[in-house]
Amino acid sequence: MKPTHYSFLGIVAALVFFVSSVGFSQDQKSNLRRVLEGKVICLDPGHGGTAATDQYRVGPTGEREEWINLRVARMLQRMLKKSGAKVLMTRTEDVSISLADRAALAVANQADMFISIHHNATADRSVNFPIIYFHGSSEENRAGVVLGKLIGESFRRTLFSDEGPLSVVSDFAIFPNSGAGVLRGTYGIPAVIAEASFFSHAPEEARLKRNVYNRKEAKAYMKAISEYFSIEEAMPIEEKVQPMQLAPFQVFQEAERMSPEAMNWMGNFTEGKRIVDEGLEDDFERALTQLTVSVRSFPDSPVAGEAHQYRAMILEAMGKPTEAEEERLRRKYFYPVFEHLR
Repeated sequence: MKPTHYSFLGIVAALVFFVSSVGFSQDQKSNLRRVLEGKVICLDPGHGGTAATDQYRVGPTGEREEWINLRVARMLQRMLKKSGAKVLMTRTEDVSISLADRAALAVANQADMFISIHHNATADRSVNFPIIYFHGSSEENRAGVVLGKLIGESFRRTLFSDEGPLSVVSDFAIFPNSGAGVLRGTYGIPAVIAEASFFSHAPEEARLKRNVYNRKEAKAYMKAISEYFSIEEAMPIEEKVQPMQLAPFQVFQEAERMSPEAMNWMGNFTEGKRIVDEGLEDDFERALTQLTVSVRSFPDSPVAGEAHQYRAMILEAMGKPTEAEEERLRRKYFYPVFEHLR
């Protein structure tokens, strides 16, 4: 497995160098070339060729996710190449490419980084914030966690004026049996799936139709990628063990997340949390149900990790210590806690 570039102490120094504005100064351009020269970066514009097969990957006025993903990826490709990086593209047209072939491209070319570019959707059309997925456990895949944090915070600074929530979560939170195919297939390479924003949010869909906004997102990627490669200390990605020690927590998949039941993810969390916080033990069964539905509806939400922690508290109170411990480990492995995430 390739070593990854990561140092907790180096993050602050790396972040300080980059300003939060969209443009790059001449000094920044020189630094971009210094850190990116010769790096092999695989960009994966998510999906492609799905217009005839699904109706949930489309915004309120008809903009499709795969179109947005490809626009942003092409812009990022040009920026990276100008800075001296070698860029691999899993697709350059609106066509379907298998998950295995996407991952194989990065592995065969010994990529230094793999980024799968996506945009999100959910039944609650008021939702709009970044979600970044790493593969496996946060304790075993520290490189993925740090890359995810840097990309997510760059999105938050650039696209959201440093306001609102941010989720950095394991892909096992949304695909509980084995994680995401492209991340599973590239494990050993610093890799993430990045969902910059929600096209199901009407104002965001309108912004995502504009090339200038797509370019703004591509520049946010550039800053995060450069920040990552500016951290010089190497750390290997450890063998994946911890996720398989937990029983899969089944959650809603794709179209199910657009269902009416998924709309009340926050209301269910809030009520379940209130019952536990107030110590209303007679209602713990109801609270457990509400917290469970909240997580299943939106397993990568900013409160999903906290919901698992509350589930652990309820299970402990019910005399189920084994199940409670599994919930605590799920929170620990799949939902890393950072400052400034929300």
